[in-house]
Amino acid sequence: MQAERQRWMSVLAKAQLSELEQAWDQVEERPAFQWLRPPEIGMVMVRARSGGTGGQFNLGQMTVTRCALRVDSGATGLGYVQGRSKRHAELAAIFDALLQDGGRRAVLDEEVIRPLAAAYDRRRDERSRKANSTKVNFFTLVRGEND
Repeated sequence: MQAERQRWMSVLAKAQLSELEQAWDQVEERPAFQWLRPPEIGMVMVRARSGGTGGQFNLGQMTVTRCALRVDSGATGLGYVQGRSKRHAELAAIFDALLQDGGRRAVLDEEVIRPLAAAYDRRRDERSRKANSTKVNFFTLVRGEND
């Protein structure tokens, strides 16, 4: 269950707000909820490793928005998203709580999570294609002066 939840929370965080709004509009039974932590904006330190495997260093700070809520069924939803969109964090938290309900999970996974993941994959592939089209290959010519 933990790996599954990590997967859908990742998809919800990477989705565009407009995509989440569209998915939310399709939800027929919208649950009532209470805030445990209303959406708030803050900063987190992004850490990296030299060469991907070396020593850690602080790369810089990134803005994030987070919130926590509890739906009437008792499930607690969390939303952590990059940027300053309180609505994005709210929708991510609501969907997180709804996906914890075993009766709704299969339908929401099929109708919300999979399409959002596919849309993200398309955006990532498009960015990759654009980056690859500007790729420059450097090479060195041997001048023949060496023995």
